Amino acid sequence: MSDAFTIGCHLSSSKGYSQMARDAASIGANTFQFFTRNPRGARAKDIDPADVAAFASLAQEAGIETFLAHAPYTLNPASAKPETREFAIQVLADDLVRMENTPGQMYNMHPGAHVGQGAERGIELVADALNQVLDPSQTTRVLLETMAGKGTEIGGTFAEIRAIIDRVDLTDHIGVCLDTCHVFDGGYDLVNDLEGVIGEFDKVIGLEHLYAIHLNDSKNSLGSHKDRHARIGEGNIGLDALVAVTEYPSLRDLPFFLETPQEELAGWADEIALIKGQRN
Repeated sequence: MSDAFTIGCHLSSSKGYSQMARDAASIGANTFQFFTRNPRGARAKDIDPADVAAFASLAQEAGIETFLAHAPYTLNPASAKPETREFAIQVLADDLVRMENTPGQMYNMHPGAHVGQGAERGIELVADALNQVLDPSQTTRVLLETMAGKGTEIGGTFAEIRAIIDRVDLTDHIGVCLDTCHVFDGGYDLVNDLEGVIGEFDKVIGLEHLYAIHLNDSKNSLGSHKDRHARIGEGNIGLDALVAVTEYPSLRDLPFFLETPQEELAGWADEIALIKGQRN
């Protein structure tokens, strides 16, 4: 990846890869994130080889070297229900095959919720699901997202993310996506102790496992465990702290993805310009 600041937002994939590249370029972004299929369902749009070829050309023009695909919210590989768990494994496996149409990219997933089985059992189930779907030949890296610890969510602490990684056989195909809203809501104080939080991440998980950052403000207070995203500078993390995240030496070369609540592309364009303007 180049030394340039890499930032984008979550785009609609309904019109294909090439349109996402155009949308990203139109708002000053040089990366993007998208759902692989309906975020609340199971259907996935057929991949058009012509669209993939057009994307490759457009991405080169726009300086887009990487993107982040996002698994649907409905997946719960930690579920106690066999049918729910099997659905998650089937979708994960299918998505990873589809991702090979655009080799060398990243795929982000929420670890899931143990729904009363206990975190340890949930961690075992998530790792088992990953061991079933990961293939030595794949070029896609699967990222486990840090969560806010809402309800029975797994991944609300760095230790839980590390525990999953430790149980995965093909660890060279696994990484982490740190979500600023989630970790703040989870009790990690990015505002007053960014160095401490990053140090804790490195100690528990290892910065070598960190591949992407979801850059979001939070509508909630530190440690609320609620997971409600706010626009940049309009939440309890604030603009200064979020810009500091993008400038932190061990983070600054990672790709950043906005998942802030916006109704139009122009909103993300404004946020991207705002963040770029504040960085040193």
